[in-house]
Amino acid sequence: MPLSITAVRHGESTSNAAARRAEAECRALVLAGRDEDAELTGLGRRQATLLGRRLATGPPPGAVWCSPYRRAVRTWELIAAELPAAPGAAREVRLDPRLGDRRMGVLSGMNLAAIRERFPEEAEALVRRRYDHRPPEGESFADVVARVREALGDLRAACAGRHVLVVAHDAVVLAIRHVLLEAAGALEHTAIGNTSVSVWRGGAMELFNDVDHLRESAP
Repeated sequence: MPLSITAVRHGESTSNAAARRAEAECRALVLAGRDEDAELTGLGRRQATLLGRRLATGPPPGAVWCSPYRRAVRTWELIAAELPAAPGAAREVRLDPRLGDRRMGVLSGMNLAAIRERFPEEAEALVRRRYDHRPPEGESFADVVARVREALGDLRAACAGRHVLVVAHDAVVLAIRHVLLEAAGALEHTAIGNTSVSVWRGGAMELFNDVDHLRESAP
């Protein structure tokens, strides 16, 4: 078993910021481009740097498993810039597509207002957060849990005796909690903060969805 697994969400992305503005203005939003290519905002970059400074005060990760999405990779790069050099052998960094965000298929890039306009039945399923509902060409939460469970099995086997950092997305952090706590039934939903920190040691959850590093930096 790894000594610890620390899972963090990426910093604020351009799509996060656009969706927040659209919701505040009560308007529909359809983003152009691939979700995988969304960049960090200036705030997101600052969040990632603060997260790196926080992680630098703890045991350095011996392995990093990261989503290949650009916002996650950039978050890891900014974290790494704040960490001390890995002792001995170089730190293992692995980009794993199984840690990518939930794929929304035809709903990709739309906020809830846009989905209500174009796919009202899909909007109702999203609001209810149905565990087994799969948007057209997309994934259900059950699908995300299945691939995260597989990735964690490989991570446990490959990273025994090391501290592991996982840099991913809100759906992946929720799925990690679901798998590591061996929860039954539907996923328990919580709003996962950008650059939040969740820690498991020996299979027990020590910390979940913590963003103290952001609060302490506020003026």
